[in-house]
Amino acid sequence: MTDRTELLEAALDVLPEGIVLLDAEGRVAFWNPAAEAITGYASVELLARPAPTALEKLLNGPLRAEQHPCAEAQTGHGILVRLEHKLGHDVPAIMRCLVLRDGLGGRIGLAAVFHPAESLDALPHGECYEGFGADQKVFEERLEAVFEDFQQGGESFGVLWIAVDQAHDLRKTHGAGACQTMLEKVERALANGLRPAEEMGRWGDDEFLVLSHERTPEMLAVHAQTLAGLARTADFRWWGDRVSLTVSIGAAQAERDGSLANLLERAKNAMLSSFHAGGNHIASAPGGQECSPS
Repeated sequence: MTDRTELLEAALDVLPEGIVLLDAEGRVAFWNPAAEAITGYASVELLARPAPTALEKLLNGPLRAEQHPCAEAQTGHGILVRLEHKLGHDVPAIMRCLVLRDGLGGRIGLAAVFHPAESLDALPHGECYEGFGADQKVFEERLEAVFEDFQQGGESFGVLWIAVDQAHDLRKTHGAGACQTMLEKVERALANGLRPAEEMGRWGDDEFLVLSHERTPEMLAVHAQTLAGLARTADFRWWGDRVSLTVSIGAAQAERDGSLANLLERAKNAMLSSFHAGGNHIASAPGGQECSPS
């Protein structure tokens, strides 16, 4: 009978994403063929050795930094990192990490999954299990049009990146159907609080993005408070059990000297800060204000 370890290694070897496992001391314990192709480093160069300096940010940083954004892999969000290829050129990559622990909760290592980012200018969005949908593409084009108008002197605007705190656990414990029903409830509740000129769309399977024309970061944060309160009123029951719902919101105001990708990245990072603060929280990108819904 084939050894279970051999089966796992064979499965990881055929994945198109780079897979790396580090032990508790930061030494490379596993490095699959996709990781070799992306970075130029062969596994025989790395196994049982510390990661090379060129890959420090990709590998050792999350292991050492308890509060690194990728340390909470359950959010399902990747982060953009720059790693250096063996030949010397930069390779922008999207990475997800999971700190590995033993049965007593002690840290024993790190698992990282990464793939090349198509472009540093690509717009960040939430995780899509079935791929970037047509509706999201239409909303993306709308965002690009509004941002172009803003850059040409149009009215100020901001975005709210909204994640439902319970989505990941509900999807895992009750399945995609339950999660979808819950998200539809939240979407209807949020829609009740939108201004007449505002637009909202799904920005990933479990997240929403609001295009708001609030004029200042402070006004945007206050509006986010209202939407967070409405989300909590969404009455969701599944097989008789009532699930209390909360959201984490990241708010970011457009800047004249910025880019749309940067605006969305700031909103996403603010949302992740909200999530890491325990959920049911609102954070503004630098320059705004941060607060917890009452």
